Amino acid sequence: LVGAVSLAGVESGLWSVKGGNKLVCTGLLSASKAEVIPATVLSIEPKIRPGPTGDPVKLYQVTYNTSSGLTSDTYDIVVIAAPLGRKMANITFKNFDPPVPEFPNPYHQTVTTLVHGRINASFFGYQNPSTFHFGAIFTMENPKLFINSLGVVSPVEDVGDEGKLPLESAVWKVFSKEVLTKEQLRLLFSSYDSVTVKTWLAYPHYSPPEKCPPIVLHDRIYYLNGIERAASAMEMSAIAAKNAALLAYHQWHGNTNRIDQEDLHEKLKTEL
Repeated sequence: LVGAVSLAGVESGLWSVKGGNKLVCTGLLSASKAEVIPATVLSIEPKIRPGPTGDPVKLYQVTYNTSSGLTSDTYDIVVIAAPLGRKMANITFKNFDPPVPEFPNPYHQTVTTLVHGRINASFFGYQNPSTFHFGAIFTMENPKLFINSLGVVSPVEDVGDEGKLPLESAVWKVFSKEVLTKEQLRLLFSSYDSVTVKTWLAYPHYSPPEKCPPIVLHDRIYYLNGIERAASAMEMSAIAAKNAALLAYHQWHGNTNRIDQEDLHEKLKTEL
């Protein structure tokens, strides 16, 4: 699954949202009417508080840092949608019994370079540029290669014949382990006029066999990013989010018959 997802991410002609895929998140937040608090979460701690009827109930105190300073609020349910780890979402779990386990799994750094320019076909062994019709190039593990992949970024609007696109100036997406030097860019492109570089921790460092972290870290605390141990993509995050939302809903309302259904696979096949 990891290999299939990684290949999908480097291909050309991927579906995208005009204005950026980030608009998917902002659109969903707007549709859900959720209150967004720009802050960095520092810690989560269980607290016992009197409920509406006066009986004690367990809540979770979330402490976070905003532009105005430290603040805390209590919540019935907590969903963590960020990789846990000291170099990622460095959240401290205070006074949990049993304690919440640590997830020290490191993430793999990927450098994405977006270049608007004309590809240097001769670098890939094509002396005649008119014979170069590739929209995506993949590489194998080789210390002599300085790129992992290279592919055309298709515009959101329909551009017609994609076969002619690489011969002209186009936007190319280059994945590499390190930031490309000017010399390396000149090897890849015969000319270019725009370069944008983004270094990011793209996905976990995989070392099979993988063991996924639990979805339920504690009573009513759910962790989405464990699914990245299977494969890391925004689509995988969406699957994890939906599953966690359904699980939290059914556990909150006591719908135990809707959790871990033995015949769920057959039901899904019938629905499809």
